[in-house]
Amino acid sequence: MPDVTARFDNATLHHGDCLDLLPAILVQDGPFDHVIADPPYEDALHAAAAKGSIARTDGRREPRGPQFAGISEIRDEAAAAMVAASNGWVLAFCLAEGVGAWETALTNAGAKWDTTLAWVKPDAAPRFNGQGAARGFECICTAWAGSGHRRWNGGGRRGVLEHPTAKGGHETAKPTDLMMALIALYTRPGDLVCDPFMGSGTTGVAARRLDRRFVGIEKDEGHFATACARIDAIDAAPMLPFEAREATKAVQASLELDSFELDSLELEAS
Repeated sequence: MPDVTARFDNATLHHGDCLDLLPAILVQDGPFDHVIADPPYEDALHAAAAKGSIARTDGRREPRGPQFAGISEIRDEAAAAMVAASNGWVLAFCLAEGVGAWETALTNAGAKWDTTLAWVKPDAAPRFNGQGAARGFECICTAWAGSGHRRWNGGGRRGVLEHPTAKGGHETAKPTDLMMALIALYTRPGDLVCDPFMGSGTTGVAARRLDRRFVGIEKDEGHFATACARIDAIDAAPMLPFEAREATKAVQASLELDSFELDSLELEAS
């Protein structure tokens, strides 16, 4: 697949397969300070989603859940590419069932495993067949691919973030506030963040709103076009204020953020 590139102020978006393009893009646009990605889910979820459908208001039915290939076959290659591309953190979304596989893949690629975050979804869909509990959270695997000690902005806070799900658009889109919280916790203003599984560009929107630079890769033509439009709109408008509640929500009163504490953000401690 040929690389189609769209360049904006402090953001570059590539249309293509990240496993094919990332090494060359790293040379051209890198080095990246961090990689924050939302890869495909584990194959079991994709297979289950393919069996179900949702009724539309017009009487037609559409498939339920993501309609693209799962991560299992390419996980090791993707983990190696992300670790090679990062001078700091590597963050990857997954289901609870995939945490062990991601830990193995990231450490085999040379990263230092850190921990697993939980994104709690208070408005998650119920389990429609009623035969067991519905998924109420997703995991975010974190590993350090840089030199020296791990660095982040969260002090001693717990790794639990609660945000409602995103509505519409990409099949597995993440809410912008969630991605802004992750960007605020794991990166500094001016850092270059890469998302090799960009989707509709939410990581890029979060990065630009918080004065980080961004490089994204997406192979779906429609999602790539959406990401371009969203980044273009962000760069054409003034930066939006963001109260990084998640950056301090669970920090113990006796702990403080590092000296570079989320520059220009309005922090609100609970």
